[in-house]
Amino acid sequence: MKRIGLFLLVNILVLTTIVVITSVLGVGSYITEYGIDYSSLLVFSAIVGFSGSFISLAISRWMAKKMMNVRVLDPKGNLSPVEREIVDQVHRMARNSGIAVMPEVGIYNSPEVNAFATGPTKNKSLVAVSAGLLQSLDRDAVEGVLAHEVAHISNGDMVTMALIQGVINTFVVFLSRVAAFAVSRFVDEKMAGLVHFLAIIIFQILFGILGSIAVMAFSRRREFRADQGGADLAGKDKMITALEQLKRNVRMVQTDKESIQTFKINGGPSKMMKLFSSHPDLDDRIRSLRN
Repeated sequence: MKRIGLFLLVNILVLTTIVVITSVLGVGSYITEYGIDYSSLLVFSAIVGFSGSFISLAISRWMAKKMMNVRVLDPKGNLSPVEREIVDQVHRMARNSGIAVMPEVGIYNSPEVNAFATGPTKNKSLVAVSAGLLQSLDRDAVEGVLAHEVAHISNGDMVTMALIQGVINTFVVFLSRVAAFAVSRFVDEKMAGLVHFLAIIIFQILFGILGSIAVMAFSRRREFRADQGGADLAGKDKMITALEQLKRNVRMVQTDKESIQTFKINGGPSKMMKLFSSHPDLDDRIRSLRN
């Protein structure tokens, strides 16, 4: 789903920005005349790591609307029958899930067959579906997809993702600085500062990519739970119908956005990219629900 891709992208950008600012201002000094003060570095890494993750979470709903050009539907406005139905379905399932403040519901104009949910908390969330999904799936399948997204909100998956990403960020910041310090020891003392700074950025990006493998592994496990939650809200048959129809529509996903393909509800990543996929294979999800 797109929410994972957007979250990870914003997290990397925010984390890099924080690192650049703190480096320029000399905040969080951890290098002494004896080498690295690992205790200070670990504290600094945790502060930066969790700050990047929670800033990304805080702006996730706003960022999703802007990047995907989501048209939020006004429940009190003049909606089409289809728009009214999806708003009512999301709000009904949200109430049944114990969510106090109804999620925003929106549509974004794309032929791809996709949907996503995002937001910093259960009470500040967004469920968005593509125009392509509404055109390609029948009513039962659409309800199953919406139930899956509401289950993600009810389960607090974005908050959990932020916590996990914060831990990963902490290790990324810590290890990138240890590696950068080691590299800077091999250059002339006059260039050591610049090399150290540049090496931090490079290692942070590389370790961040490797760290995303762990985040994606958690995301794949979490999808099975959201499928079960969707089955509880909409019915097992509708959830299975949704997954089966998504499977048939995999080829309708736009191929000009390959960089975010692995984050989509109906994604079918190649073997090379499977480690970076946020979703398990659709056949595995269908089999799990049937069992």
